[in-house]
Amino acid sequence: METQGITFYNRYTGQMEQEKVLGEGALRWVYGTPLGRLSLHLLIKRAFFSRLMGWMKDTRSSGSPEKLRAFVEEYNINMADFERPVDQYSSFNDFFYRKLAPGARPVCAEGLVALPADGRHSGWQDASQMTSAFVKNQRFDLPALLGSAELAAKYARGAVVLSRLCPVDYHRFHFPAAGVPEAPVRIPGPLASVSPYCLRRNLAWLWTNKRELTVLHTEELGDVLCLAVGATGVGAIYQTYEPGKAVAKGDEHGYFGFGGSTVMTFFEPGRVQLAEDILSNTANCIETFARMGDTLGSIARG
Repeated sequence: METQGITFYNRYTGQMEQEKVLGEGALRWVYGTPLGRLSLHLLIKRAFFSRLMGWMKDTRSSGSPEKLRAFVEEYNINMADFERPVDQYSSFNDFFYRKLAPGARPVCAEGLVALPADGRHSGWQDASQMTSAFVKNQRFDLPALLGSAELAAKYARGAVVLSRLCPVDYHRFHFPAAGVPEAPVRIPGPLASVSPYCLRRNLAWLWTNKRELTVLHTEELGDVLCLAVGATGVGAIYQTYEPGKAVAKGDEHGYFGFGGSTVMTFFEPGRVQLAEDILSNTANCIETFARMGDTLGSIARG
């Protein structure tokens, strides 16, 4: 059974921290025992299981003020960052994809590229070197992940950032740069967990899980790929932008229903220089915690 905990580097404290995992015991059982893995393949990764979980999290009883206050206290969520106080949500899902208060996430300055989500981030300057996410020497299947051999060839040597959202995080995701987004392309698949407990054993869930891919056309970065990856409990990925309409850096792209989730951002070769803390930590299989709008990297000049 998996016994290694989940630690990450916090950009704001400059310290390594231990992640407090929602449902940690269940994750260890499902992904670390033979009977648990059997339940995963027969039930948990199936779409109907996540739809059932989503329905339960939409009920009024799931989001009573007492339950939400206990959740906020246990996971140390700063409600001052959000549009509504804890007693003004109609269900747990309503709380889960809560909106930010104005100004809660300043967007990085001109010349910089923004992180698309609150979360724990890994990054590679060259996508062909993606061998150290959560554990070394697990390679990504880029054509399978993007659902296109042509796109995989175009972005195989470009920079990529993987942003992992925990169930306790703010669960809306945003555009990393200004541009014009195309309509999303939906890629069907099951809904396994994207927790490191799962990905340390089988990174392939990232390219077999349900995904939605948006191409963002930009002036300075070329075409940026924004990939939303579903997970257990995430029965739907909600897109809130209007295809073909220009967006600003940091504008909302969409949100996930209940469950942990992942957003991946791909850049054409030579377009962006990733932030040094993300690169150095990733080389050591360490994720970097940072918030939406903070610096992902800088636009490459010349």
